[in-house]
Amino acid sequence: MAMEISSRRNMAAANLPPLNSVTPLRRTTANRLYALIYASALLALFYRHVRQLLLLCSTTPTSAAAATLSLIVADSMLAFMWCSRQSFRMYPIRRTEYVENIPKVLKEEDFPALDVFICTSDPYREPPITVMNTALSVMAYDYPANKLSVYLSDDGGSQITLFAFMEAAKFAAHWLPFCRENKVVKRSPEDYFKSTNQSIGTETERIKVMYEGVKVRIENVAAKGEVGEEFIAGDKQRQALSQWTDTFTRQTHPPVIQALVDSSQDRDTAGNVMPNLVYVSRGKSRTVPHNFKAGALNALVRVSAVMTNAPIILTLDCDMRSNDPSTPRRMLCHLADPNTDQSKLAYVQFPQFFEGLNRDDIYASSFKSVFQINPIGMINGPDYVGTGCFFRRRALFGSPAALVPMEIPELNVDHVVERPIQSKESMALAHHVASCDHENMTNWGSKVGFRYGTVVEDQFTSYQLHCSGWKSIFCNPDRPAFLGDAPTSLINMLNQSKRWVVGLHEMTFSRYSVVTYGFRSMGLLMGLSYAHYAFWPMWFIPIVVYSVVPQLGLISGLPVFPMASEPSFLLYMFLILGAYSRDLVDFLLSGNGATVRQWWNDQRICLIRGLTCFLFGSLEFGLKRLGISVGGYSVTSKATNDEQSKMYEQGVFDFGASSPMFVPLSVAALINLVAFTTALARGLAVERFALQMLLAGFGVANGWPLYQAMFFRSDKGKLPTTITLASALVAALLCAAASLA
Repeated sequence: MAMEISSRRNMAAANLPPLNSVTPLRRTTANRLYALIYASALLALFYRHVRQLLLLCSTTPTSAAAATLSLIVADSMLAFMWCSRQSFRMYPIRRTEYVENIPKVLKEEDFPALDVFICTSDPYREPPITVMNTALSVMAYDYPANKLSVYLSDDGGSQITLFAFMEAAKFAAHWLPFCRENKVVKRSPEDYFKSTNQSIGTETERIKVMYEGVKVRIENVAAKGEVGEEFIAGDKQRQALSQWTDTFTRQTHPPVIQALVDSSQDRDTAGNVMPNLVYVSRGKSRTVPHNFKAGALNALVRVSAVMTNAPIILTLDCDMRSNDPSTPRRMLCHLADPNTDQSKLAYVQFPQFFEGLNRDDIYASSFKSVFQINPIGMINGPDYVGTGCFFRRRALFGSPAALVPMEIPELNVDHVVERPIQSKESMALAHHVASCDHENMTNWGSKVGFRYGTVVEDQFTSYQLHCSGWKSIFCNPDRPAFLGDAPTSLINMLNQSKRWVVGLHEMTFSRYSVVTYGFRSMGLLMGLSYAHYAFWPMWFIPIVVYSVVPQLGLISGLPVFPMASEPSFLLYMFLILGAYSRDLVDFLLSGNGATVRQWWNDQRICLIRGLTCFLFGSLEFGLKRLGISVGGYSVTSKATNDEQSKMYEQGVFDFGASSPMFVPLSVAALINLVAFTTALARGLAVERFALQMLLAGFGVANGWPLYQAMFFRSDKGKLPTTITLASALVAALLCAAASLA
């Protein structure tokens, strides 16, 4: 009987137009040939290293032996990272969606309901106006409004954020019909008005004046730090805001849930149904772990289950605005495709793109490798990157073969919501499941929902989903589906990356380590893909070694590489140039206006991360494992000041923060400068020290912005004098020790 039903379904699907297609990329054969040749060169390198090790074992330990051993360790790490990266290049594919065929396959009344989750946690680091624009952009989706619900998680528990969304709810009644009538594509008001000229007296100008009024009120409330009586419009708002009592703090408070727009009651100015808009601030207590963003998302999963229980969930960061109103329909090309095995498809991941990046992307904020290049080659689908992802709700409740039973029936995936979202029963149950102690003695965070145990909940969640048998799809349309705001200051970018480093170490050294659990559960290629991310922080080992050891050898006159006349020299040159040229080709083929200068900055930032956030994040994780607290979870600021923005737009690096992370970076830059100038001044034999001189010169070229910040700049982006002096002292001591060795 099951075979008969399956046969009928396949016959029906065969008569329908396609919703998507998959095309293997033509570069696949070249990728595999390159991998074979490069792997052979790596084997030759390690044959040479083995011979060196045998020679070292028969001699007395010296500085030369220490240098050789450190380079072997660095090369081993580089070889592992190269091998793991090849997993992305073995089966790269391109997917194409045919959104125009959706009406021929699925009627609008049959569209699945969609719950959108937006997360924010600090009204000053993540301005409420930015969050409001994200919500408005998805409320205006080209999707049936009665099937769309938007949930905001305010993990900061701020009445400023609630007030901003009260304003957003009122403005939405005007904005949504305006977008429909004018066929607006950029449906974030801020983005739309920046890109459009308004004539006085037009409807566009009227809507803009209304929007500016909303912004002014929100900014005034944010400046005051509380919602004053003069900003409250009516008893309903007053009652909602009265929950912020003297005992209400960011870390300790009961759950706050407000249905700001109810699709069963509220209409826009054109008389059309509006999507639900629900504010949620989950309950918190200092005595109960809150599990950061994963905990906030799981609270939304439960609250939404009680109120709407849509089978599809879209997760968004607070600044990740919609850039294409047809995105949900594009998602349906995969999650509603009758030709796809839906029983194992967990989510559709869209790449992250960012607005406001300067022309050369000096901080490599686009993360092309992570968001655009690697996902096309993951054999079972991309990892979850924390935003822009459409989940099948069912995937969060167990493996494809085994559904995890829930603690209350209203949280079950197949639960049908029959009560209005503002009914007393719904609100009471929503408050109950959002309380701080609801998860006690349950499977939340372990077998159900977004996973706990690391601050990189996105990576860990997709990792466990893939391990349990789920698959995913990478959807990268020509027009970016979402646009976000990337950090525009160096220190913000490094702090963000340091947080990821700690989280990746937490994941790697857990009982679910990719080494002991991942390979066994996912297979070799998918295991290597996740291993590449899991060991991403370990780049600091080869970067630190190659930034310092050959250069100190140059200062002391100690050759650590083969002479230019030896065959092994060509081997090293091939490995270096082969790796960099392959990386450049991948970068340029990713499209979206990629340039050689952007690639140069991308590889420079990779080196900077290795000497700063990778090193310090690994140290922080190690101290944490020893029970030594060195800091907590930090939110990446989305707010910038004028001078910071000006430097970024001009392509000038901002080293103005007094951070200890800049010390090893500056030390390495100074050592490379001293080594290169010393080699030139002494007239060292180029043939004997060719590779070391090339490495030092490469370090000087990459370190030029830092030299400017140390010695030539006087603006606020210059390196603090204390950091410069401390770095100079350490570099001088290391250079002196090398010259005496």
